[in-house]
Amino acid sequence: MRLPIVFILITVMIDAMGIGLIMPIMPDLIVEVQGGTLAEAALWGGVLSTVFAVMQFLFSPVIGNLSDSVGRRPVLLVSLFVMALDYLVMAVAGTMWLLLIGRIVGGITAATHATAGAYIADISEPHKKAANFGLLGAAFGMGFVLGPLIGGLLGELGTRAPFYAAAILAGMNFVLGWFVMNETVTDKTRRAFNWRRANPFGAFKAMAEIPGIARLLLVYFLYSVAIYVYPAIWSYYTQARFDWGPQMIGLSLGIFGIMMAIVQGGLIRVALKYLGERRTVVAGKLLDLVSFGFLAFITSGTLALFLTPISALGAVVSPALQGIMSKSVGDDQQGELQGVMTAVHALSMIVSPLMMASVFAHYTREGASVYLPGAPFLVAMVLLLLGLVVFLRTRLSVT
Repeated sequence: MRLPIVFILITVMIDAMGIGLIMPIMPDLIVEVQGGTLAEAALWGGVLSTVFAVMQFLFSPVIGNLSDSVGRRPVLLVSLFVMALDYLVMAVAGTMWLLLIGRIVGGITAATHATAGAYIADISEPHKKAANFGLLGAAFGMGFVLGPLIGGLLGELGTRAPFYAAAILAGMNFVLGWFVMNETVTDKTRRAFNWRRANPFGAFKAMAEIPGIARLLLVYFLYSVAIYVYPAIWSYYTQARFDWGPQMIGLSLGIFGIMMAIVQGGLIRVALKYLGERRTVVAGKLLDLVSFGFLAFITSGTLALFLTPISALGAVVSPALQGIMSKSVGDDQQGELQGVMTAVHALSMIVSPLMMASVFAHYTREGASVYLPGAPFLVAMVLLLLGLVVFLRTRLSVT
């Protein structure tokens, strides 16, 4: 594998790790900085997470458009440099406001996922785009697994240790990128930066003018909200339904992340070869529907673990959708498209936890008419079905 691609994959993995790396220590850190109870710390933690997602939503199209104009290399390198400094600031932060500013800056720098996707689109032949987007998904999956594990271990050294580790990782990747990354935006594909198109709403409008893209973005949004049911309620669902403790919950999430990485890094190529992009999306959604249907009603934790491979197989949907959309726009719009997709994903991270947690709370509260911890999975099934209907009614020149 070429070193520039390794750099891109590490960048995406660090983006994913950066979130999970600090999760294990956030409750103790907030209490340490702010004081108060754990419940109050949880409220601040929710604020920090939401701010991060909002910044990613607002700035993903900006950074995607900027990379179409000035190039992928400067955008990625500057973002990594600022990311490293941001983690160092959070490592010494003594007030909640400084932590809040750190999460704001972190959300902006994490928006480089769009530029990484655009770089992969630049260097990939049309028929290989979906498979290569799968590599990005695999890198994100590995970051999702490694982040909490490393963060938990480093947390034993103190609440600031994970921030220093994240800063070192970002700094080392900056050095690697400086030496190995070549620019892929040429004078032929370069497009002038336009603030009207760079804001998320202007970017959505510009993408919607391309036939079929608006529907596919809706499909991607519905899928992202549905699939986010796992991180949104898994810890609460498994405790309520199976009486799992933190160790078992962490193990199950780790297995799921590893399986996702295997699917998106390798098995998707098999699916694309035999099914093509369109049928791969359909097959992945059907597998997710089956998995969600079982999780809504099962009472066996062992069976839930056995369902993990089936659940992970549904991960083929995202890269296949990315491949379809990437082939539908021009070479000078790859950054803009990836920026919009990252913004859509960030928006789903804002909507899904609120929706799924509310449904879970309603059906597990004392006095609930029906006790059903798996109710959020039924909501996710409805969203997947809606997305499937929209997708099947969208006609594009893809296999």
